[in-house]
Amino acid sequence: MDSLIVKSYQEEIELKYQLYNSLFLSLQLEAVEKAGNLIPLLYQACSSGLEQGKDPKAILQKFFASHKAELSTEDQNDFLFKVIQYIERQIVLIDALEDAAYTKIHRINGENSYSSISDRVKKANLQDKMAEAIKEFGVRVVLTAHPTQFYPGPVLAIITDLMIAIKNGEVALVRDLLQQLGKTPFFQKIKPTPLDEANRLTFYLRDTFYPAIGQLLDKTAEDYREALEQNNQFISLGFWPGGDRDGNPFVTVDTTKEVAARLRNTITTCYYGDVRELKRRITFAGVYDKVAEVEALLKAELGNATGSSNVHLEDFLARINEIETLIIEQHHGLFVEKLQSLKRKVQLFGFYLASIDIRQDSRVIAQALREVIKAYPDILPAHIFEMSEKEQIQLLMNARGAADANIFEDDVVRDTVASFGVIKDIQRMNGERGAHRYIISNCRGPIDVARVLAMFRICGWGYDELTVDIVPLFETIDDLKMAGEAMQTLYSNPTYRKHLSSRADRQTVMLGFSDGTKDGGYLMANWAIFSAKENITLKSRESDVEVVFFDGRGGPPARGGGNAHRFYAAMGKNIDSRQIQMTVQGQTISSHYGIKEAAEHNMGYLLSAGLSNKLFNKPQNQLQETQHDFIEEMAESSYKKYLSLKEHPLFVPYLEEISTLKYYGKANIGSRPSKRGGGDKINFDDLRAIPFVGAWSQLKQNVPGFYGLGTALKEQEEKGNLQSCIDLYQDSIFFKTLLSNSMQSMSKTNFELTRYLEKNERFGEFWKMLYKEYVLTKEMLLKVSGLPGLLTDNPRSRMSIQLRERVVLPLLMIQQYALMKIQDAKAEGGDIPVEVYEKMVIRAMFGNINASRNSA
Repeated sequence: MDSLIVKSYQEEIELKYQLYNSLFLSLQLEAVEKAGNLIPLLYQACSSGLEQGKDPKAILQKFFASHKAELSTEDQNDFLFKVIQYIERQIVLIDALEDAAYTKIHRINGENSYSSISDRVKKANLQDKMAEAIKEFGVRVVLTAHPTQFYPGPVLAIITDLMIAIKNGEVALVRDLLQQLGKTPFFQKIKPTPLDEANRLTFYLRDTFYPAIGQLLDKTAEDYREALEQNNQFISLGFWPGGDRDGNPFVTVDTTKEVAARLRNTITTCYYGDVRELKRRITFAGVYDKVAEVEALLKAELGNATGSSNVHLEDFLARINEIETLIIEQHHGLFVEKLQSLKRKVQLFGFYLASIDIRQDSRVIAQALREVIKAYPDILPAHIFEMSEKEQIQLLMNARGAADANIFEDDVVRDTVASFGVIKDIQRMNGERGAHRYIISNCRGPIDVARVLAMFRICGWGYDELTVDIVPLFETIDDLKMAGEAMQTLYSNPTYRKHLSSRADRQTVMLGFSDGTKDGGYLMANWAIFSAKENITLKSRESDVEVVFFDGRGGPPARGGGNAHRFYAAMGKNIDSRQIQMTVQGQTISSHYGIKEAAEHNMGYLLSAGLSNKLFNKPQNQLQETQHDFIEEMAESSYKKYLSLKEHPLFVPYLEEISTLKYYGKANIGSRPSKRGGGDKINFDDLRAIPFVGAWSQLKQNVPGFYGLGTALKEQEEKGNLQSCIDLYQDSIFFKTLLSNSMQSMSKTNFELTRYLEKNERFGEFWKMLYKEYVLTKEMLLKVSGLPGLLTDNPRSRMSIQLRERVVLPLLMIQQYALMKIQDAKAEGGDIPVEVYEKMVIRAMFGNINASRNSA
């Protein structure tokens, strides 16, 4: 299988890249004319220069002296900007080629695919057990607007068209689209609004998720229709744009309502398209007119912005059921499967399409509560915040009131108060599942959950049944360690337990990989989350509560990304796994769900992972007590090593002065500020995980993806436990997945790019410390895995990374060159145009991040 994938990748991607890239070079575009023909020479200069130990500034100066000696400094900078533009478009070409060949370079029908599990179930005669699992299991994919990919909407559309043209072999159209790509701006002059981000993602909901989920439902219904009919959340979608206000002052209740209306309009459009297709087939007497009536109802809703013509879900389903009965009874069931396919989607998506999650930081919620108490002193005691936590929880759990958000002058307080009531508004418009979760970021324990429950009762719900799930999000290592005890405290509170009983005795808990890694390093973050899941599961089972884990997974492995199927397949019996819920964002959306084939394949993988855990006994999934203790010991060792790095006095200055960290906020890549809190000073605790991890990625050092892991493994080798590490890698899917994902991070690491820092008077020793751990980690990973090189067991990822890293090398060199020029300007003063080089750094960020699409 691996050899076939290698051959397919070489033929479908590498060879065609050379062919289409040569076509690109023939276009009459300014970037091509000024830079295209010199790109191969520039790449050669970068590669040989790094091998010779030269720094980026010296490499580019020599390149200009050899090939563009006549250029002034201004013309040199203009040339470098054209190189950036050209390479940005080369990366788009790679994306389109990989999408076009998706089914050829992925194991679509491999052993972990959804179709394969169906075959295994039949061979093992487990159909009844499979049916029971389908009745209760569910996958929920939640789209976020986190800025981890920078393609503007028009570029995304070109990628889609380019992919189709390549797949169809339409060379003339490919040429025209490449020409269009060359003339389409990649850089956004102004920040997108939260509504812009929502509109961009509804493109994926409509064009990939909706048809892909429909296909998976149809496939499941072939053998398990009755079981599927009892579970309208077998596959579902969540949505954060417009609802996620954590650190984003631009999200308001008006935005949330607009996004909810947009989602309803999108799903109505999907249904309208399906019904129009049905009308072409269901042309039978006595039925055709009824299909036409449904079409007219949907059309009327789409044409009425006020909502006065909105279709009622119950009526819609009743009409579908009536048509289904007529076709079966009077027309021999002709084309009834098409109608049933629509019916399944309607039962699943209702008129909400994707559930909007409301999210806010616990500290913001606490401040809003303070203001509410000041304004309404009869609701809760003014000195409640000075009471013990136990006393506070008791009062908060039983609070009632009727606070008016409009009386508060502070924008954030006013929106926070209103955010609790807006859920009710959306449920009236789109149905209960339109918005039914409030996520508490930076949750420190039961007190934060109690405050949210109090705010619901005070800010719009009163004594009404609370049809909302309150979801604590545990992120830091300390919070993860006490998460089980925190949930036990909540379960033992009668008021909260009564609330849970109205929510089917189900509690959702979110765990944050991104901030966990930032706080505790790669190995400890993953282990702390795994341990937290075990502990929360134990406490939940003791209280007869079903816990559902919602994972905040980012794109790269350093933020919880990597192989999702392996990750979920590695959850043992000590972790509740009735649901798989995870966030997807940026390059994860485009690479895993950007086309229908990919969306169906990857959601099928998640279904396969969850269902196989329930159906098959897998010893490799369950950690034995000795293995548990062994990983715990290594995690603590890794944590200690990472803390020594994080506490180093040069840690933040290095990122601030050497990396691209402070430029994220200037790049107009997302509506959300790049850090919490105001002011220009960078504080580690206020840093967002995305720019933090992204800054290390731009440096090609990827520290959050490996730091401390090598030290932990080396300590075990020195204790004589290397064979135990090897055995653990071979016997535990969880441990193997951890190491494999770290290898992916390290495969995109290139310390030669910044080796010039080795001689830096201030940061030289710090750079050496990072490099030493990288070398050690690579050595130990290869020893433990037995692999001859990083990712040699994953040829598709390895080849994709190698191609992209090769293409993007000149762009990385230009970024480092610009950062060095900025450093020179600060050191020397004078007339060096810092603004030009800062713009160069930012422009290079776009291509660097987009090239890492395969980090998901």
